[in-house]
Amino acid sequence: MAKRTRKKGTLADPTLLPPQDSDDSTIQVVIETPKGSRNKYAFDPEQGIFQLKKVLPSGMGFPYDFGFIPSTKADDGDPVDVLVLMDEPAFPGCLLKCRCIGVIQGEQGKKKKAERNDRIVAVEQDNHSYAHIRHIDELGKKFVEELEEFFVNYHQLTGKKYRILDVKGPSQALRLMKDGMRAAKR
Repeated sequence: MAKRTRKKGTLADPTLLPPQDSDDSTIQVVIETPKGSRNKYAFDPEQGIFQLKKVLPSGMGFPYDFGFIPSTKADDGDPVDVLVLMDEPAFPGCLLKCRCIGVIQGEQGKKKKAERNDRIVAVEQDNHSYAHIRHIDELGKKFVEELEEFFVNYHQLTGKKYRILDVKGPSQALRLMKDGMRAAKR
């Protein structure tokens, strides 16, 4: 990943932060879109600022905080995506310490040109409501199905097809992060 310098008057580039905490027990997640928001934000590293990317229709909002693991690169070219479960919404640019509990594996696009677009599911380390959750299966089948449905509907709004491939536990989520770290260094 090319080192970018910070322009005067812009934010520090959160995509360059380390992906894990110093003790490697937690991942670092930069929030782009807070829970409940209809506005989808994304960090624009070229301009050094969070930018509004789209507005969801009335009645649809992000079910939980959504962000990325810095210093990673997923198959779609963006940093590895993370959906964070926590008590209260954060804000764009907020850095959270989280533990991985699983990953929703998916692909977007038409079959022959489909690309992987997996979403790690994590729990913020200091929250109360999800403190006991260690594996995505502990959320319950209905809860996980609702998360899957959100991603399918979210892509459908932009005319894209998103297909759920599988749901895996924390070890697969950490493997995805490690793969993303290697890809970012290329």
